This record gives sequence, structure tokens and C-alpha cells, in this order.
Amino acid sequence: MVSESAIMARLSQPAAFGLADNLRMNFDDLSKLIPNAAWRLREDDTDPQETREWLEALDAVIDAVGPERATFVLKHLLQHARTRRVPLPQVLNTPYLNTISLADQPPFPGNLEIESRLSSLVRWNALAMVVRANAVSAELGGHIASYSSAADLFEVGFNHFFRARSDESRGDLVYFQPHSSPGVYARAFLEGRLSAEQLDHYRRETQGSGLSSYPHPWLMPSFWQFPTGSMGIGPLFAIYNARFLRYLQNRSLLDTRGRKVWAFVGDGEMDEPESLAGLSIAAREGLDNLIFVVNCNLQRLDGPVRGNGSIIQELEGLFAGAGWNVIKLLWGSDWDPLFARDTQMLLLRAFHETVDGEFQTLSATDGRFNREHFFNKYPELAQLTSHLSDEDIDRLRRGGHDPIKIHAAYHAAANHRGQPTVILAKTKKGYGMGTAGQGRMTGHQQKKLDTQALLEFRDRFALPLSDAQAEQVEFIRPPSDTPEMKYLHARRHKLGGYLPARDASCPALPTPDATAFGRFALEANGKEMSTTMAFVRMLSALLKDREIGARIVPIIADEARTFGMADLFRTVGIYSPVGQLYEPEDQAQISYYKETKNGQILEEGINEAGAIASWVAAGTSYSTNGFPMLPFYIFYSMFGFQRVGDLLWAAADSRTRGFLLGATAGRTTLSGEGLQHQDGTSHLIASTIPNCRAYDPCFAYELALIVDDGMR
Repeated sequence: MVSESAIMARLSQPAAFGLADNLRMNFDDLSKLIPNAAWRLREDDTDPQETREWLEALDAVIDAVGPERATFVLKHLLQHARTRRVPLPQVLNTPYLNTISLADQPPFPGNLEIESRLSSLVRWNALAMVVRANAVSAELGGHIASYSSAADLFEVGFNHFFRARSDESRGDLVYFQPHSSPGVYARAFLEGRLSAEQLDHYRRETQGSGLSSYPHPWLMPSFWQFPTGSMGIGPLFAIYNARFLRYLQNRSLLDTRGRKVWAFVGDGEMDEPESLAGLSIAAREGLDNLIFVVNCNLQRLDGPVRGNGSIIQELEGLFAGAGWNVIKLLWGSDWDPLFARDTQMLLLRAFHETVDGEFQTLSATDGRFNREHFFNKYPELAQLTSHLSDEDIDRLRRGGHDPIKIHAAYHAAANHRGQPTVILAKTKKGYGMGTAGQGRMTGHQQKKLDTQALLEFRDRFALPLSDAQAEQVEFIRPPSDTPEMKYLHARRHKLGGYLPARDASCPALPTPDATAFGRFALEANGKEMSTTMAFVRMLSALLKDREIGARIVPIIADEARTFGMADLFRTVGIYSPVGQLYEPEDQAQISYYKETKNGQILEEGINEAGAIASWVAAGTSYSTNGFPMLPFYIFYSMFGFQRVGDLLWAAADSRTRGFLLGATAGRTTLSGEGLQHQDGTSHLIASTIPNCRAYDPCFAYELALIVDDGMR
């Protein structure tokens, strides 16, 4: 057996370095496969004996001093290989297994039996909402299958992780997957926060007692915190809200330590450019207060997300490459005995040979089909599961449906430091809906269930309903003195209260008189200046105001020098969580580029979407943090409403408070810019948003009055 010291020496022979270049995993996980001589190495291995010696040497390190030491050695091996210019394999993917091993799972802190009954009640009420609504009118729509796949992901969060506002903290911020809103309503109904009448008016909020289709703070201002109905916007806004919490902390304005931002996203939604747009800034700024949970049910509206590939492996590579901590939550506890007996790693081999289109078919079929088409792929694999009945195979759960595994993943994510975390949770779309919807291509459009399907759902989740009650799709809310209801309220009481909930109460800020920041404009005495320059002078004066100056958030998308705002770099600084690790090239100038940990300016670079997301985070701080801020986002007019219109509608739905300033609007005289900036449409587009007050000031005094009125 080769010693640890021999491993380091061996790397001087570059030809020997190639032990894992065809395995889709990183070196930290390689040891999980090494003990098996039966694992099939590359057919072109020119020296199998040497390869085995390398693997045995790694085993020896792990057995003698543990996996941490093995990780250390492998990192040094890789670094040494790079210095010797050895071609290295792509290592952004790990095996198609749970990241958290059985041995590393923390004890489950709740009552699994009661939580299972609660989850079943919420599932039924969510289904009942949609079915009852569509019995009234097929035009109402609604979604059953999405929440069915995500129910356990939400319930573990509600029971153990999502903290509400309390005397000690403003609590966590949770961005809910929009198509799962029926489940959130159904839980609020159990909690007594919504009535049966409201559930019976799902998607009919215009009647005054109903519920909006998706999370919507404008339509339900005391319930929903964030609008997420437009795909991709929720993930982007979540990232920048997590970043804004750090901004408040680093500027010593508000203690935001311990608060988490949770974003629940669909795997199909991750194809939206906005969903991926902020991954790098989250990693770059070490936002360990941010947790993404991607519900990987492998399906979007029309079919598989990646029928010919693996969306989970693809997303792992994207997030890991961006610098995120990735936790794969793929298989439930029922699989653990099989993994323990699978000494030849045949299950892992079968997983890697199965594309998502096949996994969808396996979701939609029963245990007998799964046995014939998956477990019987190899004689040894068939033998491994020969003791299981078809019903046993049918009950094998994916990780996103197992509260024990979900809790382990959430616990690891909540305690991880230095990086944002993404949990890739494998689920089945329409889980529990049987032949009516589970894994079906048409599952997303499923709005109704016939009597037989309703009875099967009732039996599948052991619901206390008679045949007649199930047929009538009656809502269920047990009496308050039952164990389920006592447990439900006790868990939320321990976490500070109920979510989602939006609280817009906050202390009012004094507004300085217009003459305090705009006298030069109000009394111009014939002096000419552009409205852009007038704004910069007003902003400079407001930043010095003792009462409101610290609450102002200047936001720029890489055009400060164009707008004459460079002097602010020196006076208030550009926000950076690490300060400034270099001496800027222009340090000898008065307006040098100054980054600082408590900087006030958010300089977002060439990133209008990120700038708007920051503007929304600052402009909704009065409700998310109980701490009002005053954001001013100034941008090239043509790159405002035309470029990020959907984000601005979401800002309006979020009830954002702040200023948007389209500089160089209209018939600009900027030399060389041409028609690109001769925009006459910005104000028309802005005027279409009901709660956006759009102005086209021609004179400095007009702008001063607009800012004065807007602040008040």
C-alpha cells in the first residue's frame, strides 16, 4: 500500500495523474467510490495496478486520519498538478447521491407522525381550493401539481426554520415559488389566518374576500411580502435583498445578523436569465445569509426540463462554478438500506445512465414498471432489490419528499459559513396524485380530479374524510384542541409567529424643507443647468442632512462619471463588503474611486437588472426591516423602463418607495450617441404603471419640488 508521503512524491510523474478524469464528481467525493474494485475504471487504463495503488493510498489516508486530511492532500495534489501543467478533469459535478451522508444527519427535532398528518391536511386543502374554484368556472385555473411536489419542502421550513418577526429580530425573508401559493394559503387556513370563504374565492380577489393567484403584496398587503409570479424575478430579488441586509449591517444602520433569505424556485424557472443573473455577486460577497431551494421535479409546463440530460447535474455545475455551496437532496431514507447493501455501486451507475426523461416516466408509473425498467437493468441490481415487493418499490421516496433528509439539508445550509447555499431537491411533480397527475406531461395543467382520483388521494394520505366529504372536496380544519393543531401553533410560536406576513409599520422620517437642499434651483436667478446636474447637487446636499442623509441609497449602473456624480465616490464611498484591497489608479485626484465597507453608493456595474433589484430591496426596507430607506437610482433613460420593464412592474407590486431618474432623456445633445439616446418613449412606458408617478421636468426648480413632494 502506498503511503501518504508517496502520494505527494508520485505527482512528479505526470502520466500517473488521471485517476478520475471520466468520473462526474469532485475529488472530495471520490473516496465514496474507491473501496470497490468492481467500480469500472476506464478501459484505456494502461496501468490498472498503479491506479489501484493510488486508490488504496487515498483509502489509507481516510482510514488513518479522516476525510479532512484527505481533502487537504488532494487540494495540494491538484495545485501541484497545475504547476506541472498537467491537464485536469472537469470536477464541478459530484455523484448522483445525497451530499449529506446518513452518518452526518442531525437528529430530527420534531414529531414525524404529527408533521405527516399536518402535511396531508395542507395538501388536501390546497387541492380542494383549485378543484372547487374550477368547478365554478374552468376559466379560473390554478395549480395542484407544483405544490404537491414542494409540500414537504415548505412544511419542514414552516415547522423548523422560517423565523417570523419577533422582539429580537425582524425574522427571515421567504420568497415562495409562485405556483405553490395554494399550499401557502392552505396552511394559513389551518392556522386560522384565512377563512374558508377566502379559500373558496381563490383567484377571485376582486370580489373583496378572495385570494390572489400568486404572491402579490399589492393585492394582499398584509399577507405576501414579495411578488414572485413572473418567473426569474424572485431569485434575483432574493439575492439582492440578502445583499442589502449585509449593506445595512456593514453601514451600522441595522443589526441584521442571523436573518436568512430563503428563495424557493422551480428547476424550469432556472432557465430564466434573471434566475442566474445574480449568482456571481452572491458568491463574491459571501452571502451565507442566502439559501436557494430548487424544487427539481424535472418538469416544466410542457414536458421535462432536460429530457435528454440531467437538470440537477447541470445546476450543480452552474452553482458550484459560480462559487456556491451545493447540497444535493436526491434520495429519501428508504434508499439508505439499499445503498448500504450496494457494495458494487450499481445504483449509482444506474442513476448516471438515466436521463431526466426516463426519470419522469418512472415517476408516472408504478413499482412493477420501475422494477422492470430500472432495477432489472443488471442482474446484480435486480438481486439487490429482490426482497422488495412492487409496493415497496413504489413507496421509495425521493429526497424532497422525506422530512428527515430535508431537515438535514436545511440544517447544513443554515449553518454553512462563507458562501450562499443552493439545495437541489429532487421531487415528483404531482406527488401523490396517482395516475391523475403524478409525473404526467399534463400535470401542470391539472385543475380537476374525478371522484376516483379524489378518493385515491384521500387514501394515499390517510385523510379523515368520508366518501361523501371527499366527493364534495370539503376543506378540513381540525378542532383547536387536537394534537395536530396544538403542534402546528407551538412550532410557529417557537419561531416567532406566522409567515408569510407583511408589516408596513415603521417610524416616519422627517423630510427636510426644499430650500435646505434646493435653494440654488428654486432661486436660480437666470443660471442655466441641466436637470441631471441639478439632481446631483440636490443629492449631495441631502446626503449631508443629519436626519435623513444616512438613509439615502444612491444607486448607479456604471455611469456616475457621465452624470457628474464622481465627487460622491470620495465623500460617501462605494459599498464593498471587503473594503478596498488596492490603491486606485486615480488616487491622486480629488474624485478618486473609493470603495469602503461602510460605503453608501451601490455601484452595480453594467447591470441594470441588479440595480433595480437593489433599488427594490432599499425601497421596501420599510416593510421587510421596519427601517425606511430612501433609494435614488439614476440611469441612462433608454436603459430604464425599456430594458427592465418586468422588474419595474414587480417593484410596483412590491410597493417599493423611492426615486427612479432617467438621465439624458429626450433629445440629448451628447455627441456621438445618436438615435440610441433620443428616446421619447420612457415617460409613456413609466406612465403605464399605476403607482409610478412619472414627470418630465424641464427646469431645476421643477425637479426640486418633485423631490420634495416625493420624499414627503
